[in-house]
Amino acid sequence: MILAPSILAADFANLQREIEMINNSEADWIHIDVMDGVFVPNISMGVPVVEAIGRHAKKPMDVHLMIVQPERYVDAFKKAGAETISVHIEACPHLHRNLQQLKSLGCKAGVALNPHTPIAQLEDIIQDVDLVCMMSVNPGFGGQKFIERTYSKIKALKELINSRKTNTLIEIDGGVNQQNAKALIDAGADVLVAGNFVFSSANPKEVIGHLKSI
Repeated sequence: MILAPSILAADFANLQREIEMINNSEADWIHIDVMDGVFVPNISMGVPVVEAIGRHAKKPMDVHLMIVQPERYVDAFKKAGAETISVHIEACPHLHRNLQQLKSLGCKAGVALNPHTPIAQLEDIIQDVDLVCMMSVNPGFGGQKFIERTYSKIKALKELINSRKTNTLIEIDGGVNQQNAKALIDAGADVLVAGNFVFSSANPKEVIGHLKSI
């Protein structure tokens, strides 16, 4: 299992310290949520903050773009250090083009799905996708309650991936904690994003270790 702590839940006044904690932990990636206040009802970090994270990060940066017209910005995020970039299927009317753009930049190409978006929408594109970021909460805010239907969607996506014989990873983003992590992995998840559960704890590094041991 790949564990990607979500920096959205970190202490932004001590961002370097938080990144160094992740560097020294058992975490595999650093998950970075970018919001534009248009696609989702919130605004978060942009390219300069991702660049700042990149100067200290020793783990791959997994950038989740919750924005409209992501094609205008992916080059800048790649230059800022992103290794994986996920764009939302709901924000991309020309998704195949978006994925080809990401691959041309040398990124792992991800597609993110909102909770209401059916897996069937990936059927004609899954062979071009390196990672599916499945939202298990409504995007835009941290600390939300996990949506239980996520388990059945993971299983359906895993069936699609296996039937097409692709190596696409399944990433779960939202409400991940020690209580549901094993069930998510058993359902077929490969990557778990954990934000508030990690950073609101008294010992985030220890919590990361516990999640990795599941």
